[in-house]
Amino acid sequence: MNAALELTPGAVSLADWKRVHAGAPVSLAPSSHSVIAAGAAAVERILDKGEPVYGINTGFGKLASVRIDRSDLATLQRNIVLSHAAGTGEPSPIAVVRLMMALKLGSLAQGASGIAPATVALLEAMLARGVTPVVPAQGSVGASGDLAPLSHMAAAMIGVGEAFFAGERMSAAAALAKAGLAPAELGPKEGLALLNGTQFSTANALAGLFAAETLFQAALVTGALSTEAARGSDAPFDPRIHLLRRQPGQVAVGDALRALMAGSAIRASHLTGDPRVQDPYCLRCQPQVMGAALDVLRQAASTLAIEANGVTDNPLIFPDTDEALSGGNFHAEPVAFAADMIALAICEIGSLAERRIAMLVDPALSGLPAFLTPRPGLNSGFMIPQVTAAALVSENKQRAYPASVDSIPTSANQEDHVSMAAHGARRLMGMARNASAVIGIEALAAAQGCDFHAPLASSAALEAARALVRAHVPHLDDDRHFHPDMEAANALVRSGALAAVTGADLPGIA
Repeated sequence: MNAALELTPGAVSLADWKRVHAGAPVSLAPSSHSVIAAGAAAVERILDKGEPVYGINTGFGKLASVRIDRSDLATLQRNIVLSHAAGTGEPSPIAVVRLMMALKLGSLAQGASGIAPATVALLEAMLARGVTPVVPAQGSVGASGDLAPLSHMAAAMIGVGEAFFAGERMSAAAALAKAGLAPAELGPKEGLALLNGTQFSTANALAGLFAAETLFQAALVTGALSTEAARGSDAPFDPRIHLLRRQPGQVAVGDALRALMAGSAIRASHLTGDPRVQDPYCLRCQPQVMGAALDVLRQAASTLAIEANGVTDNPLIFPDTDEALSGGNFHAEPVAFAADMIALAICEIGSLAERRIAMLVDPALSGLPAFLTPRPGLNSGFMIPQVTAAALVSENKQRAYPASVDSIPTSANQEDHVSMAAHGARRLMGMARNASAVIGIEALAAAQGCDFHAPLASSAALEAARALVRAHVPHLDDDRHFHPDMEAANALVRSGALAAVTGADLPGIA
């Protein structure tokens, strides 16, 4: 994950953006240098015409009708950065800010932003040397771009505000100096190019997408293990069922669940003589629910892959005709919709997992000891972990309300419809943490349930998952402090280890 990554602007894969989020160093493909220079030269030619051009020699937003003298253009760009750096709240995670910077780098390097090569080189060097601006998480409505968050990035580039460097938070000027970098001196159009765009929303949405993929795959494993613990049937995973419906995610999930359970002695033990006709929906309908979630995540991934490679500031420069065209690429509605889709998928993944936990602790449904403890009454077993899972699922339900249906006018009604993509995307990591905790609880409950079937074993894949859980959390005989067990299981989910240890080819967003 930490191998150097060369960005080819406009053609970066989701897998590579995931590497950036994980900390991989980045650099621009050399072919982009001439493209950047051409865009900057076009801005100079446009200025020489002496005509008013939004964002280059005019004010911004509602003040676009105010003409700015050429002698004041550098001040204009510095002023827009300082005035727009008006975010609030806790600092955004460093990994998200680095991804935002890389997304901005890829956008600027396509030559349509009119930014100078030296300014792009500074942004590239900050990424390479570990200078990460402190970017308050709140303040963007997702149009006219992520103005406040990106302004904090731009402010750090001119030596204003704060940045993280070598594990410490300090003034941006000090961070640049310690990294051997000089602050940028912004020319015409450059401040606006830096602070306009959807990169903050997109970075947060991508981070949420990557987390959602990890928890989705873990939930396939825990769902299969819960089916084994409840001695459920794998008949609902028969491919003939899913091929008749033709939903691709459903087909993929059915295949995955069937493969995870292949060779299970637990399953073989009740193939005949089982009086139950059908399992509860939380087991039987896993392909239908998880498959739909997979399809939604893949659609969101497609949208975000396109957005991550796009140019989303305004106005856009076209060097072949020396035109600066004002439009609305900064409106983050595609990102807002994608974030809402991811939120819905995360919510449902956790909701289905919680229902499986509830089923396992109920002896009437699971056939297992009440609350999965050998001595119920004296011990409460998994009673309260299920309550915690229910609380987390309800919290995610509240967060899953679509952000994209909200709007509030800004800039004296000049910007009268906004996407709310930024906080729609920011909520995703919190939702993923909630769902991950639920799936961690399910991993413990399912492993505990399978323990009661000894000496019968599950499949090789699921036994590998159960062995991993047991390597960190022992079987629960009598009540003990439960929180450390939950944290250990949650870590296995978040890291991807629980899914990886199975060796199964689990479906993902690609």
